[in-house]
Amino acid sequence: MDKIKILVVDDEARMRKLVKDFLVKKDYEVIEAENGAQAMDYFYNDKEIALVILDVMMPQMDGWQVCKEIRASSKVPIIMLTARGEERDELLGFQLGVDEYISKPFSPKILVARVEAILRRTIGDEKQEKMEAGGIVIDHAAHIVSVDGEPVELSYKEYELLTYFMENQGIALSREKILNHVWNYDYFGDARTIDTHVKKLRSKLKEKGELIRTIWGLGYKFEV
Repeated sequence: MDKIKILVVDDEARMRKLVKDFLVKKDYEVIEAENGAQAMDYFYNDKEIALVILDVMMPQMDGWQVCKEIRASSKVPIIMLTARGEERDELLGFQLGVDEYISKPFSPKILVARVEAILRRTIGDEKQEKMEAGGIVIDHAAHIVSVDGEPVELSYKEYELLTYFMENQGIALSREKILNHVWNYDYFGDARTIDTHVKKLRSKLKEKGELIRTIWGLGYKFEV
């Protein structure tokens, strides 16, 4: 079986090597890019790239620009690395379609754990059946969501969030429980992440977004 390809984009050679060494130990194939322009060349030329690890601060073409360009044509998972820890940067990342957001300095082992969690959901754990509730249909085999017969474009994280809600219809789910199940690791109580994704998911589902109810002081409930 071919190795899973990961594109690592960072203008710091030491950072690229650090990330690459830990990923290679887990048997991933790593493609390195030292700037945004080079990253896009690699991305367009290799359709087998399964995940992108992307630094924000780079010369020529920064991480935000690269993210926008990738999202214009692909839903490939993106992990954003940044030296900044400001809330507005994190929210901007999620608005642009970033799937994970990690501030430097970080533990390479934690980064690898997040990579594995994403890839398990995007590659390894796809289900072979359909789910339907309230006019929303999730086709796990085709990885497609439709509302009243009309396809809806969701990011991979929004897809997983909707799946988790529909699997737990009528059950009040705390933010912590949602984060632990959908993100597969502890977000240390950072509710902004789940609230931002729920807001975007509701918007994309239009009137069906009302099926995701807010449970004040706790979290959310999907109820038809």
